Amino acid sequence: MSSKLQVLTPQNSQIIFIDQQPQMAFGVQSIDRQVLKNNVVGLAKAARIFNIPTTITTVETDSFSGNTFPELLAVVPDNDILERTSMNSWDDQNVRDALAKHAADGRKKIVVAGLWTEVCNTTFALSCLNDTDYEIYMVADASGGTSADAHKYAMDRMVQAGVVPVTWQQVLLEWQRDWARKETYDAVTSLVKEHSGAYGMGIDYAVTHVHGGAERVKHGKRIGPNPAK
Repeated sequence: MSSKLQVLTPQNSQIIFIDQQPQMAFGVQSIDRQVLKNNVVGLAKAARIFNIPTTITTVETDSFSGNTFPELLAVVPDNDILERTSMNSWDDQNVRDALAKHAADGRKKIVVAGLWTEVCNTTFALSCLNDTDYEIYMVADASGGTSADAHKYAMDRMVQAGVVPVTWQQVLLEWQRDWARKETYDAVTSLVKEHSGAYGMGIDYAVTHVHGGAERVKHGKRIGPNPAK
């Protein structure tokens, strides 16, 4: 049986964020950049909820790319940041060692979110697959390319090589799997309310107007209506 038929779990996964830096984001044209950042941070928070080992890589921080998104670093403030010069993270031994450490614990499913899809993500994915027995799960909506075509054809090329395309919310819900898992239920639904757009709005509506629950924020009095005369 193919190991790719196994779903992602908190026990078989680790995650790597590749070059989520401003200069890299400036060039992204395949996805709205604010949506991109929302998805990256949502994915990082999902990893934190499920205690997924997290690797963060950067390229040429001081000379070119700038500091990693502060919103991402705020989620994992104690993480080391692995700096490199190569566009391909797999060329850096620190990155290989970080992934190998967690793979040795059975975490051979590598969830990847990076910039740009057609360069740093693709070269990392192909090289890693070539040299190891890891699996790559590429988070398409927490990654971005310099054009829609650049992103699409990079994803196509990786899929042909065996990479599994996913989205950030798909990863979150695959890790949760069962709403009976109450130890993570509240954290997951809170994350969805904050980062999942209409899905989160729907949960807020269901809590208050279907189940009669309280609103999740305190606010001033609701005054009116008072039709003008």
